[in-house]
Amino acid sequence: MDLSGSSSVGANVDLSKLSDRDKQELQQFVLNESQKARIQQSIHSLTDTCFRKCIPAGAVKKGALEAKSEEPCMRQCVDRFLDANLVVMKELERLRG
Repeated sequence: MDLSGSSSVGANVDLSKLSDRDKQELQQFVLNESQKARIQQSIHSLTDTCFRKCIPAGAVKKGALEAKSEEPCMRQCVDRFLDANLVVMKELERLRG
């Protein structure tokens, strides 16, 4: 995000009047919020994928959830998802370094 110049955001805030330090803080805040949003999206995706995999269609409507088999399935699904993410992150770090 480029905070230089006379860009305006929201209620016509003139970013050119901000100090360099304030611009940097704002840019860091936006970056942090963006990272939070990506993490939340990843969690939602994980939840959806594992739920579809482990909970039979229609089981929720019927109230027939079988915790004995579904809980281990969910745990394993989450573990594999995290393992896969770790492998990808390590590979990206290797390529970057």
